[in-house]
Parts: sequence; C-alpha cells; structure tokens
Amino acid sequence: MINISKPFLPDIEDYIKYIRDIWERNWLTNNGPLVNDLELKLKDYLDAKHLLFLGNGTIALQIAIKALELKGEIITTPFSFVATTSSIVWEGCEPVFVDIDKDTFNIDPSLIEQAITGKTSAILATHVFGNPCDIEAIGQIARKHDLKVIYDAAHCFGTKYNGRHVYNFGDISTASFHATKLFHTVEGGAVITNDAELLKKLAFLRNFGHETFETFAGIGINGKNSEFHAAMGLANLKCMKDVLEVRKAQAKMYDKDLAELKVKRPKIQQGAEWNYAYYPILFETEGALLRSIEALNDNWIYPRRYFYPSLSSLNYVKKCSTPVSDDIAKRILCLPAYHTLKQEEIAFISRILLRVQNN
Repeated sequence: MINISKPFLPDIEDYIKYIRDIWERNWLTNNGPLVNDLELKLKDYLDAKHLLFLGNGTIALQIAIKALELKGEIITTPFSFVATTSSIVWEGCEPVFVDIDKDTFNIDPSLIEQAITGKTSAILATHVFGNPCDIEAIGQIARKHDLKVIYDAAHCFGTKYNGRHVYNFGDISTASFHATKLFHTVEGGAVITNDAELLKKLAFLRNFGHETFETFAGIGINGKNSEFHAAMGLANLKCMKDVLEVRKAQAKMYDKDLAELKVKRPKIQQGAEWNYAYYPILFETEGALLRSIEALNDNWIYPRRYFYPSLSSLNYVKKCSTPVSDDIAKRILCLPAYHTLKQEEIAFISRILLRVQNN
C-alpha cells in the first residue's frame, strides 16, 4: 500500500539518547531544556529573530490572532487546510474570502483591496504547498490600509523567499510540525515574529497568561509542547538536508515520468526556493481526476484531494463567490511523497496515471 505520506523518522538510537536524558531529569514539560534547545536551534536554522515552540499549528494560528488583538473581519484564502478558517472563527472573527490566483493557487493580491472594509483588521494568507505568496504585494496593501499580516506557513519548512526563510515575513508566521510535514515533532507548531514586544505577548498566551507562578499578565491558553516532542524535533533537524534533497529528487522523478500527462503544476513564486513538500497536479476536468483516483485506489495507492472542498463552502461561514478556488479544488490531486517512497513506486504511480489518460 502506498499512502499519500509517511512520517520521516530519524535514527532511533539518536532519539533514544534524548529520551534517556528526559528520564534522568524527570522534566517532561513546562518549558524544559529540550524545548529551549529546539527553539534556539530552529531560530538558528531559520535565521529567525523570535520563535516559540507550540503544541500544534492550529494553536499557533489562534495565538497569533489573539496576540495581534484582531477583531472584526480577517481577509483570507478559501484554498487551504480547514484550520486556517476555523481558527479565525474560533477566535470570534469573521473570515472574508478572497479568491486565489489560478497559477500559484495562493490568495490573489489584486482582489484583496476590494474586500477591505472598515471592519477589516488583518490578512491571513497561506503559502499553499510551501509556495510563497506574493509577499511584496500583500505587504504594500497591509501598510496602505494599516492591517496586520499573518502567514499560515504550515507547509513551508525549507522554503526561502529572496534568500530568506519564508517564516520571516509578516507580523507573525505560523508553522506546523505535524508528523506529515517535512520537519516534524510528531505533533507541534511554532509562531515566528520579528517583534520583541509581540514575542512577550505570545509567550504569555502560550502558558495560561502566567507572568510568575502567582501572577498573570492576562488571558492565556495551554499552547505548550513537551520534552518528548522536542526530542523528536532535535533528532529530525539533523536530517533536514537529506530530507529536502530526497523530496526534490522525487519531484524531479515525477516531472520526468509524467511529462506526457495532461495536467498543470503550480507556478512557483518568483524569487522562491521551494521545498517540494507536496506534489500537486491539476487535471483538466474533475472527471479525469476521479478516474485517476479510482485507478490508483484499485492498485492500493492513496493520493489526497488537497484541498477539497473550497473553504468558502463551509457551513459556518458566509456564502461568497470564489470561482477559481472552487474550480481548482475540484481538479487538484496531491500524489504520494515521503522520504522512503521508492523510484520504482513513483514510476508505478506514473504509469497508472498515463494509462488512465490514454484509455
């Protein structure tokens, strides 16, 4: 069976060394030494000013919204994982969907200004499949209208934009370190910011609002992560060069094997060094996609319709028109991609897709 993804696992002996140290210290959570070490190493790896390790990528979005004190409307994309939208609603704000660019699949900056109202407080944009948004255009709009910018960068570990890691843009960028991501801590996430004062707010929010054991800076939540998760992150971080190289090589294999397949690939943003985290293909019709899925499933191969349906169709948001997102969501498919996926398996997947097309 070939699934859409499998978690990367580091050398087990390396991980066990960290676990033994946890056993000796008997310090399991609450900002332990491994959490601190991981934060420092991630800051160094990402050349980030400020980073906090959190429980998951969804709590990262929620804390980011809370730290920026956002109210009213937040302009966002309808083409992303559901947590991007649900976090906005969960924090008492209203998502306002702006359609996506038909080539990059990211939010279309040319449509953002017409969606701004007196209630708009921020833009929350996703770097879809690790492909950076038009950061300059979004930044110019935000400055012009005095809006905050959050980037949902869940897919972005290893992606750079104009020579800088993509997490270093916006007021806050959020990361997911879920097991399916290129870099993972089993479950985990992070918030990244260049603003030291904002970091203080984020730190209080992460830990129930605690200022000391007996005083509180304000409202907070349990957004912490454990020493065990940090141990996995520290072990995995050592392997990232190999992880990124393998994923790029797999994408090139797909490119070669599927050169005759009638599909479209996302246009990578100019100035980006992409991480190849996913291998999405856009079929000419939904029918062609469904036939391909059926043929792959018949051979125990399980791709995923990332992202389907368009988030503008959720039953807890206002109905709106997002024709490009609706169309792309119906026709896009992500093919299996993970560290141990073999060249022969990529060739097998590709032959099935080409056979469906030619029948």
